[in-house]
Amino acid sequence: MKKFRKKPVVINAVQFTKNNFQECCDFIGKENLNDGTSEEEKYIGIHTLEGDMSVSLYDWIIKGVKGEFYPCKPDIFDETYEEVKE
Repeated sequence: MKKFRKKPVVINAVQFTKNNFQECCDFIGKENLNDGTSEEEKYIGIHTLEGDMSVSLYDWIIKGVKGEFYPCKPDIFDETYEEVKE
């Protein structure tokens, strides 16, 4: 069996916190939000390649290499990504 390593890819991401609802919505874009999005309930619904998904408080929103968006739980994000210092 062969082994493979994920290619290093730089992504854009924002973490959904209590104070940046509008920033997250602007990052995703109106065309990628679904109707369930609610600032009061601290929930963002997004259209992904796998269908509609929920972004919960403290989840990361990742913009993929082809412009797609998807949510990522904080623990998985921390294990998978490191910040790029430019």
